[in-house]
Amino acid sequence: MLGRRPGLSASGFLARALLLPGALVAGLGAPIEASAANGELASHRAAYRLMLSQVRGNAGIESAGGAMLYEVVDRCEAWTSQQRFSLSVTSRDGTTTERQSDYVTWEAKDGRSLRFRLRQIVDGQLAQSITGEARLEADGSGVVRYREPAEQEVALPAGTLFPMIHSLKIFAAARAGERALAAPLFDGTSEDGAMESNTAIVGAVPEGGERFPALEGVKSWRFRIAFFEAANTTGSPDYEVGIRYWENGIADELTMDFGDFVVEGKLDTLEIVQGGC
Repeated sequence: MLGRRPGLSASGFLARALLLPGALVAGLGAPIEASAANGELASHRAAYRLMLSQVRGNAGIESAGGAMLYEVVDRCEAWTSQQRFSLSVTSRDGTTTERQSDYVTWEAKDGRSLRFRLRQIVDGQLAQSITGEARLEADGSGVVRYREPAEQEVALPAGTLFPMIHSLKIFAAARAGERALAAPLFDGTSEDGAMESNTAIVGAVPEGGERFPALEGVKSWRFRIAFFEAANTTGSPDYEVGIRYWENGIADELTMDFGDFVVEGKLDTLEIVQGGC
C-alpha cells in the first residue's frame, strides 16, 4: 500500500498505502505470522492513473494528474516495496508544479524492523531526502535512526506498526467485523517519527466483475484512513486516503485527500511477480 502528502506513500499506504489493532502488541512474532496465513499478501507490480476529482474552496487549482507505480515482493523473511509517484498540478494562473517521489522499504515479517529511503523532487530539484532504519520492541515501542536529512534518533510510542503489518491488521479487523482501528504508524516518509492513524472499515465489497484474474474470488473492503501529525491539535487529519483493498494486499481504487483538492487513482495494469520462500 499509499503517503500523507503529495508524493508520499501511506502504506506503503499502499504500501501503506498507501497503503492495521492492538492484538499485535501482546507479542509481535506469532500473531503476525497467523495473520499472514489468513490472508497471504501477493507479490505484485501495479500501475495507477491519477486524476483530479475535486477542488475545495479557493484552492486555485485548475487541473492535476499523474501516475503511481507500486511493487511489493515477498522475500520470505521480509517484504520489499518500491513506490514511484508523479503528480502535475496546474493552478488557475497557469503555473504548473511537478512532483516526483521514489520510496523504497524493507520490512521484516516479525514486525520488528524497517529500512526506508525516500527521495522527493519538485520541479526538477531535490526537495527532500529521508533514509534510515527503525526497530520495535515487543510492546511496539522503539526508535528510528535517521541518516538523512540529518543523523538523529526519534522514539516511537508503544503500539507502533510498520506499513505491511498495518495492512495485515486492518484485514484481520475487517474479517472480525470490527469497524475501526487506531494505531501509531511509522513508514519512513517523515523525519518526525510516527504519526497517529485512524482506519475506518467502511464495509465489504461484493465479489464479481473484477478486471484482473488475481482479484477473482478474493475478499475486499473499502477503508478510509486518516493520518495525524504529532503536532496536530486541531482534531482534523493532515491527510486522508480512501481505498478498496483486497485481502491479498492489492488495491484498485484510491482517493487521496490533500485538503484543498482530492486525487483519485485507478488501477491500470497489474502483474503478479514471483515471491515467497
